[in-house]
Order: sequence, then C-alpha cells, then structure tokens
Amino acid sequence: MTGSATRWEWRTFGDDFGAVDDAAANLSATAVQESDEVYFLAAGGENVKIRDGVLDVKVLREIDGVGLHRWEPILKATFPLSPTDVTTAFEALRQPVPILERDNYTLEQLEAELIGPNRAIRAVPVHKRRVRYRAHGCMAEASEFVVAGRQVRTIAIESEDPAAVWAAVKAVGLHEHVNLSVPDGLTDLVDDTPPRYAVIDCGTNSIKLLIGELRGDTTGSGTWRTVVDRAEITRLGEGLDRTGVISEEATRRTVSAIQGMVEEARGQHVRIIVAVGTAGLRSAANREDVVAAVEAATGIRIQVISGEEESRLAYQAVRAGLGSFDGSLVVFDTGGGSTQFTFGDADDVEERFSVDVGSVRYTERFGLAEPVEAEALAAARSAIASDLARLEGRPTPAVLVGMGGTITNLTAVKLQLATYDPDRVHGATLDRAEVDRQIELLRTKGTEARRAIVGLQPKRADVILAGACIVRTVMDLLGPRQLTVSDRGLRHGLLAERSGSGAA
Repeated sequence: MTGSATRWEWRTFGDDFGAVDDAAANLSATAVQESDEVYFLAAGGENVKIRDGVLDVKVLREIDGVGLHRWEPILKATFPLSPTDVTTAFEALRQPVPILERDNYTLEQLEAELIGPNRAIRAVPVHKRRVRYRAHGCMAEASEFVVAGRQVRTIAIESEDPAAVWAAVKAVGLHEHVNLSVPDGLTDLVDDTPPRYAVIDCGTNSIKLLIGELRGDTTGSGTWRTVVDRAEITRLGEGLDRTGVISEEATRRTVSAIQGMVEEARGQHVRIIVAVGTAGLRSAANREDVVAAVEAATGIRIQVISGEEESRLAYQAVRAGLGSFDGSLVVFDTGGGSTQFTFGDADDVEERFSVDVGSVRYTERFGLAEPVEAEALAAARSAIASDLARLEGRPTPAVLVGMGGTITNLTAVKLQLATYDPDRVHGATLDRAEVDRQIELLRTKGTEARRAIVGLQPKRADVILAGACIVRTVMDLLGPRQLTVSDRGLRHGLLAERSGSGAA
C-alpha cells in the first residue's frame, strides 16, 4: 500500500476532558466500533499494529511547529505475510530484519519466531471502543483503550490539512492538551506511568518551566513529584518601563526559550501544557503581538492573567507547599515587573492585590545594575516605599512568606549554594540583617563582579540589587523581623489547579 494520502493527526490521552466531553454528547456519532488489536511497540516510539487479520504499517514522517504528527501509511497486508511484508514491518520499527526462513508467516509464527526473541519490541494486546464524529470539518474519534485491565481514554482529530486539524483542536477547547501518539500513549499505559503536566510562567524577567508527575489519586489526594523545574532569563520586560512595548529582541529571546520548554515538555509525555503571562505582558501595549508570536512558533497560547489571579495562585502554592500556619499570613511574590500580595488568616483569603513594583523597573530607572552611592540607593528605596504605600499602617502578620527569583537567590547566597538546592531553600528564613548585608555587598559591585557571588544566578546579577531593596522595603512596611522562603510559586499553584488535583 503505497501512495495513500498521508494524514495529520492530533491526539490526547486522559481520564476527564471536562467541557469537551459535554460538547461531544451533543454530536451525532457517524460510527461505533469495537476491536481487538495487537500493537508491536519499539523503544523509539515506532509501532505497527494488527487488526482483523491485517498488518497495518504507518510511519511518522513529520512533526510540525505546533506538534501535529504527519503519518504516512506504507503497508496493509493480510496474513500470512510475505518476507517482503515482514521486512517492511521491521524497517518501520527501526529494528534489524531477522533471518527469514519461511516463504510466509502466520500471525502466530510472526509473534513466536520473530517478535518474541527481539527484546526491543513488545507485543501489546489492546481492546478498543471507538466512536467517530465529524468535528469542524475533520474526522474525530473518542476511544477507550484497555490493556491488561488498565484503561485510558483518548481523543483524536485528523485530516489531510494540518491547518484544519489545528483549528478544530482549538475550536473544541483542547489546545492546552499535548499531542501524544498512540504508541507513546500505550507505552505510558502499559508501564503505568503517572500523568504529567507542565506549566510555563512567562514573567517580566524570566521564563519558568515546571513539569510535575502526579502520583496516587488524581482527584485531590495525590502527591507531586517534580520532574523538571527550571528558568531562563529572557528579559521580556527590557525597556518596557521606558517604551511601553516589548522589543523585537526580547520577543525573540522569549519565543526561543518557550520553544525549547515546549519541546522538553512534549518529550516528557505531559498531558497538558499551560502558559501564563504576568506583569510584563499585562502592561505591554503590544502584548497580543508577543502572544501571537509564541503561538505561531509553538502552538501554545499564553494566557495573560490579572495580578489578583497571580497572587491567588501563589497563595495556593504556599498553603500547599509549606503546610498550615497559625494566625495571620501574608504571601508576596516579587518579580521583574510587579509584586503580588495576598493577606489571609489560616485558610481564609482576606485580600489580594498586585502593584507595579518589580526589579527590572527600578534597575533601569535608578541604574542599579552598576555600583551606586549610598545616597542614590536611598533614593531608589524611597521610590520603592512610595510605590508600596498600600502596605503602610497594616498590622504585622504572624507569618510573612516570600517567593520569586529574587528571594530564592538571596537565600541561595545566604546558604552559599554553588549548586541550587530547592529543598534547602524551601522553608528557609531571611532576616533583615541578612538582606541588609547583601544589599551593601551588591551596592558596591557591578553586574560582572556580582556574577562571582556564590549562590547568585549569573543572569540575575543586574537586577538582584533592586529586588533585594523591594524585599527589604516590604519587611519594613509590614513589620516582621524575618520572612519564610517558598521555592514554590505561581506555577505550582497553577499546576495543581489545571491538573484537577488539590496537591501541589
């Protein structure tokens, strides 16, 4: 079977597709099929399958920028198979072709003599129930796969036109879900791999990627294992305070970083990728251009969230990550473009807000990337205090928790961590004397000299002094002598929420 039309496919695996399930209930099924099949899976993700006595071989030829797969059918052959058919199957699996001693092979002979001895291939019997639909001009399929008593659901959309497939995916509301091929989905099911989810946090100064693996009950009592948690400094907000727009170069750096993160997340077989934008994108006049550039390159659309939503998610992450607190609690998350505050008591949130106080803004305004005199630094701190006037007169909280790159870097410097250790940083404390010590150290050094400070992320060296001044000012205005450090942040709260688990 050569020359058949290739098709572009998008497919996702999961247990609950929310509103998409409700929408599917209103569609008319074009066909319902049940079948017993056998997939031969190779370690590299290659596969061939057998259904109704037919060997079906398709080869993945291309993955486009938004992650759609182009599959080309190259063979459909009935049993018994000729040596040529067998050769084609093994080549599709990218496995050495065994010595073929028969003129033809039954299914039993293929499995026993050729597949069984090859440890790089495993045979997986699958029972399928498939319901087919038409969705936005494309073929769509909702299926249940059962393997050795384990079950998973999958939704697929396909067409010869990749643009039509991607438009249909977005139209049905599944664009946050990741395209995962049948062999990869089956491998995860057979191996009982816990579901993984990814969050990309697009901040004014850095882009953060968190991939978490949810173990146990996915309805709220499961536990998280961090698979990837990393950041790249892209300076999205460079010059934003002066121009009101995000520059082409900053956009390019950010798109490139997000492309790498999306590829990494797909390689980790995550089910969902959620991307959110914060202060820099909120304030940029050209934010839609930046969002469109990221979507065109990756298929991921950044959701620009409000400051209140940002603070709510950060508070949720702290409550889950640091446990219960007695009495009043204030959580603040300071970034490159803004700082979010949430005021609560035990589990009750009383107030939350965001202010445009961020390390990039004051670095550019007061020249804090280079050594400064004490008087110039005092002027910067006075401006920060004025912009944080909303904190004045409030009662001192029982617990103050800080998060964000500035605070975790100050903590890593305090602990002299040549290699960042989130377990040591998370739950540590910073007191006023330590923050003052680091402010004075940073004030006398320029960006290049700061990069030699043990514990300080080199790409944060230019904005760390402004960030430290923000942290110290918050402590002044709210009154506590020390704060508790959270290595968790917005991305952790969002991960728990979007995965449907209360864990974090």
